[in-house]
Amino acid sequence: MLKVPPPRGGVSGGGNVSTDKRVGCVRVAIQGYKGCFHEQAARLFYEDVSIVECDTFEDLFRVKADSIVMAIENTVSGGLLHNFELLRKSGRAVKGEVYIRIGQNLMAVPGQKLEDIREVRTHYMAINQTRPWFEKNAPWIRLTESEDTAKSAAELARSREKGVGAVAGELAASLYGLEILAPGIETNKQNFTRFLVIDDSMEVPQDRINKALLCFTLPHKPGSLAQILTILSFYDMNLTRIQSLPIPGKEWQYFFYADIKFDHYQRYLQALQAVKPLIEDLQILGEYTAAL
Repeated sequence: MLKVPPPRGGVSGGGNVSTDKRVGCVRVAIQGYKGCFHEQAARLFYEDVSIVECDTFEDLFRVKADSIVMAIENTVSGGLLHNFELLRKSGRAVKGEVYIRIGQNLMAVPGQKLEDIREVRTHYMAINQTRPWFEKNAPWIRLTESEDTAKSAAELARSREKGVGAVAGELAASLYGLEILAPGIETNKQNFTRFLVIDDSMEVPQDRINKALLCFTLPHKPGSLAQILTILSFYDMNLTRIQSLPIPGKEWQYFFYADIKFDHYQRYLQALQAVKPLIEDLQILGEYTAAL
C-alpha cells in the first residue's frame, strides 16, 4: 500500500521529492503530453527540464533522453504492474522518486463562467475522479472521454472553443493559458501518485541512500518468503511495499518487487548478504534517497 504523504501547502500538485538532483537542463522522457502530471513530477525533481513526450510507457525506454520519470503506483488504483516489468527488463536504475497529489481542475478559454460550459473533455480516470462534483454543481455539463487530461487542455487552447471545458492539473492550465473555473474538484483529496526517476548520469552519494528497490525470485517451497522477511526485519529493514508478478513459463513462480527503507547503508548491505543464499536472481533496480 502506497503511504500517503501530506500535501505541501494543501494545493493540487503539492509533492514530496528525493533531495538529490542534477543541475543544468535535463531532457526528461514522460508518458503523456506537456502539462500532465508526469511533467509536474519531472519539474518538481529537476531544476530545469526539456520534456520528451511519449505515447506509451514502453516508448520511455526507446527514446533518446537523459532521464525517465515514470509513474509506478497510486493510492487509489494501486501499482502499475507492467511498469515494474519494463524497469526490470531495461537494466536501468532508479535514482529518485517523487510523490504528488493528483488534483483536478475545471478549466476553459478565459472570459467564461461555469454556467456557460456545456461539455467537458478529459481522460476517463479524471471523469471518475470528478463526476460527483459535476453531478452536484453542474449537472447540465456533458462529460466526454478523451485520450489525456493535458492533451484535452492543449486542444481546447488551440481551438478556443466557447462552451467547452477541460479537466486537468494546474500546470496544464498555466502552460496553455486556460482559466480555472473551479479548482480542486476531485472527490478524493488523498489521491497520490508515486513516480520513479531513472537517470543513468546521476550519482546518489552513499551517505544519502536510504531506500532500495529489489527484484528477486524464490525457490518454490513452503516458507521461503517468510524466511526472507524475517531476515530483513532482523537487520532493521523497513519493507514499505512488496509486489509479486508471475514468471512467464514457470508455473506458480514469481518475481518479487520489494521497496525497503533503512537508516544505515552498511546494515542494508549486510541484509543483502544474509538473504542472498536463500533467493535467486537478485536484481537491485535502484538505490536512492527516499522522498518520504
